[in-house]
Formats: sequence, structure tokens, C-alpha cells
Amino acid sequence: MEENVLTPKIKINKKELILCEAAMLFKEKGFGGTSMRDLAEKVGMEAASMYNHIKSKDEILELICFKIANQYISQLQEIESTNQTFQEKLNAIIGLHVQLIIEDSASVSVANNDWKYLSNDKKEQYKQTRKSYEKSFANIIEQGMQNGEFKKMNVSVALFTMLSSLRWIELWYKPSREITPQELEDDLKTLLMKGLNN
Repeated sequence: MEENVLTPKIKINKKELILCEAAMLFKEKGFGGTSMRDLAEKVGMEAASMYNHIKSKDEILELICFKIANQYISQLQEIESTNQTFQEKLNAIIGLHVQLIIEDSASVSVANNDWKYLSNDKKEQYKQTRKSYEKSFANIIEQGMQNGEFKKMNVSVALFTMLSSLRWIELWYKPSREITPQELEDDLKTLLMKGLNN
């Protein structure tokens, strides 16, 4: 009986391990350059055993991409629902990007760069999820402009300048850099908010 209770937990942990190692391999070698054999070696399993936990390399990519997309969406929704000023909300969104990149840079890298290898229907779904996130992010900027918290400017220019400025962290940041995660977050908030604040 104890064995039956423990088995699902072991499977979940193995699946999480596979996804974590896969994200690191995809970041290092690219989705196309990583084989299931590479992944099995990295995880320390027989390739055949891995299929007890995961269906395919395509499923791994899908799980990683949507895990990250859903984290961004759910946390943005939490920020949107607060009574904070739009400046405070935007600061919180910048913090969210920095934290997710530092906590799970490999998965963020895969979601940013390898989503184009998703199957056609999943790719469309992923693109819609990204558009939904960008629209919510843009709404916060636009509402801040309307109530006088931010300077009036083209909302899309402001949005994509911010997103581009946050995306490079995933390529550049590593713990050996002479900057703490908090210092990185504070510096980005100062730089990005200064251009918008009235």
C-alpha cells in the first residue's frame, strides 16, 4: 500500500527532473540539436525508461513553454488585480521578469527562443498566450499614461522597449556577475521607469 502512495510522487519528481535537464540542454544545444538519448544520459536513465514519464521531445518543449507562459500570465493577473498605482504595477512586472529569469533562466530561454519548434496548433496557442500577456502589459502602460502617471508616447514603443530590455537578462545574467539579483532588479527599474515617469 505504501508503494502505491509513493509511486505517483516519484513519477512527478522524475518528470520535473527531465523537464529541468531538458531546458538546460535545449538552452545549450538548441531544441533541434538535442536528442532524447542526450537527455536520457543527462538524467541518468535509459531512453526507453524516460517514455514512462514523458511522451516525446515535442511534449517536453510544450510543457516548458506553457509552464513559463502561464507563470507570466498568472502573476501579471495578480499584479493587475491590486489597488497599486500604475507605476507600482509596472515596477512589480519588471520584478516578475527578473525573478523568473534568475529562478529558471534555462526554461525562460527555451520559451523565448525555441517556441517556434512547437507543433502548429500549439504554436498558435502559444502565440495567442503571448499576445494576451503583451496586451495586458500594454494596458497598464496605457492606463498610466491616461491618468498622468506616465508620459504620453506610443504604447507599443514603450511596451516592446521594456520587453526587449528585460529579455537580454536571460542571455547575460549568471550568478558570477558582480551584481546581486536585487541590484539588477533595482537598476532595471530605475532605467526603465525613468523614461516613462512624469
